[in-house]
Amino acid sequence: MPRPVLLIHGGAGDITDARVPGKFNGIKEALRRAWPRLQAGQSVEGSAADAVEWAIQSMELNECFNAGHGSCLNTAGDVEMEASFMEGQDLRAGCITLLRDILHPISVARKLMEKKRHVFIGGLAAQEFALGAGFEKLAAGTLVTESAQQGLLEFKRQQLQGKDVTYARTELDQLRTDPSGETVGAVAMDELGNIVVGTSTGGITGKWPGRIGDTPLLGCGTYADNTVGGVSTTGHGETIMRYNLAQRILSAIKHQGLSAQAAAEQECKLMTQRLGGTGGAIVVDYNGEIGVSFSSRRMAWGYIQNGTIFYGIDQNVVLTESFDTN
Repeated sequence: MPRPVLLIHGGAGDITDARVPGKFNGIKEALRRAWPRLQAGQSVEGSAADAVEWAIQSMELNECFNAGHGSCLNTAGDVEMEASFMEGQDLRAGCITLLRDILHPISVARKLMEKKRHVFIGGLAAQEFALGAGFEKLAAGTLVTESAQQGLLEFKRQQLQGKDVTYARTELDQLRTDPSGETVGAVAMDELGNIVVGTSTGGITGKWPGRIGDTPLLGCGTYADNTVGGVSTTGHGETIMRYNLAQRILSAIKHQGLSAQAAAEQECKLMTQRLGGTGGAIVVDYNGEIGVSFSSRRMAWGYIQNGTIFYGIDQNVVLTESFDTN
């Protein structure tokens, strides 16, 4: 019988030193909030799904992350959010895009999954679905933060200087110009081996209004299959969706016999070699083994195991903190 697993990420990209403490605190807070939900039950509708939703909700409330309150801005200065939610037993999923003024896009995506009629809706339809499902519509601009406004100003300043801030061919260039793509995500497995994955984002700073990224696309930003594993990705969306990063990682596990860690490392590296853009992924395979890898400069991540929180943000650096799981 698998042991419960909860693995989360708080985004990959050129994260400055000043933002690291906020990322760490947010990761640990999300794990502490969500872990008890993984212990509460064993059904697909509870347990792993609740843990994923609660972990991502915690990060959507925290402006240190690019999701919910803290989402980055498009060129018009607006927040347009995306999320996806998938369970690996029956491969049900809910995907939302171009959502506005709703605090928890991940919960809207889960609700759509549970309705079972459609997998993917966006724009006005997503807005109407959320409101019809009982989600509160916030006043316009409520989700806009000062840091997001500063990020957009910096993006526009670089554009005026003639810098390409939407795509870079080399990793070094990407580190210098990468617009915020710090998606948040979670992968959970319960004691029955049920895998659930969720991913939520505000997109990338300076995106065109109406732009859709990798987060709501199954096989790119999110995928769950109990027979193989679950993946949530983060980073440069245009690169991730062209490469189908989540699906390639699961294919490497299934068809090449790689471990979760080896598959994540291989495919993140190959993606950047092939396309230039950077990104990362968290993985839990069907045995409950964990994989964490990123080709970006940094990626915030964390998980709980044997009463300890393991977390990190820099390459090849793992930090620990005691956690009472009782």
